[in-house]
Amino acid sequence: MPQKVRGVVSRAKGRPVELTTIVVPDPGPGEAVVDVQTCGVCHTDLHYREGGINDDYPFLLGHEAAGVVEAVGEGVTGVEPGDFVVLNWRAVCGQCRACRRGRLEYCFDTHNAEQRMTLEDGTELTPALGIGAFADKTLVAAGQCTKVDPRVSPAAAGLLGCGVMAGIGAAVNTGGVSRGDTVAVIGCGGVGCAAVAGARLAGASRVIAVDLDDRKLEWANRFGATHTVNAASTEPVEAIRGLTGGFGADVVIDAVGLPQTYEQAFYARDLGGTVVLVGVPTPEMRLELPFADVFGRGGALKSSWYGDCLPSRDFPMLVDLHLQGRLDLDGFVSEEITLDDVEEAFARMERGEVLRSVVRL
Repeated sequence: MPQKVRGVVSRAKGRPVELTTIVVPDPGPGEAVVDVQTCGVCHTDLHYREGGINDDYPFLLGHEAAGVVEAVGEGVTGVEPGDFVVLNWRAVCGQCRACRRGRLEYCFDTHNAEQRMTLEDGTELTPALGIGAFADKTLVAAGQCTKVDPRVSPAAAGLLGCGVMAGIGAAVNTGGVSRGDTVAVIGCGGVGCAAVAGARLAGASRVIAVDLDDRKLEWANRFGATHTVNAASTEPVEAIRGLTGGFGADVVIDAVGLPQTYEQAFYARDLGGTVVLVGVPTPEMRLELPFADVFGRGGALKSSWYGDCLPSRDFPMLVDLHLQGRLDLDGFVSEEITLDDVEEAFARMERGEVLRSVVRL
């Protein structure tokens, strides 16, 4: 029967979030109820609260999560009660034109649970990215549950559900970083530091971290940056060229998502190099570049959505690398908090004080 649990809800644009009682229905066909163990505090949740995604309030926030499957609905075969899973917001359909071509990471028809969780009065909730995991339990499509090795810390594993996967994937999947490449990463919050870690995993010989904040540059050093550039005092394009023999980097990753940082990334790459945009722009932003430069510099301009990941492939692999000591997922966890602390965690995130606050339930 339906369960009443605690959940963090955003009722209106700009209003502080509220910890309240929500109702989680029994799983229907193709659905699963997950007992949430941890959930990271991500910028995307703040965008939901501020109306930057849509205005389908009230939102049940939280999406960067790990937990244990409690129950599954009819027809579910991929997971079963007791499985430890990382939640993902890209449950692929297997039938669309991208999936039929074997490019499941570009699935055009990803799906979520059909049923809605509600407030006690029956008001339907919109779960953030189809997950809604700032809650003791959540209802998702079974395809949003990715089984991983249960030996991993839930706090670390859950971050693969969004920010860490986005950054690592931007380097490895989208950017195609390979042995000996030079890489620059502009913006060294959680996603940018994950891109640094991904570049080093892929064998980059030089990883240049760029940010306005020395504290974030120190974080980037921990994840494998070989050089740092404080863009508050040094022109970043010139600095990146100076560190790459005057040529520019093979791959430049914009983890900020502003027109000015994208322009820096564009001019900081070598001829024939690749720009990867993983920072999320807002709808009103506009980019202007000389068209002749777009043509004349060659290479590739790419956008990375969720690190172009395939959760069933990438989550278990990255957890295995972590358990082997080759990827420090624990290093992304700045603090563990409770559901009552989410609003203040948003403020700390905005002030740049943490890589990730993680709610532990």
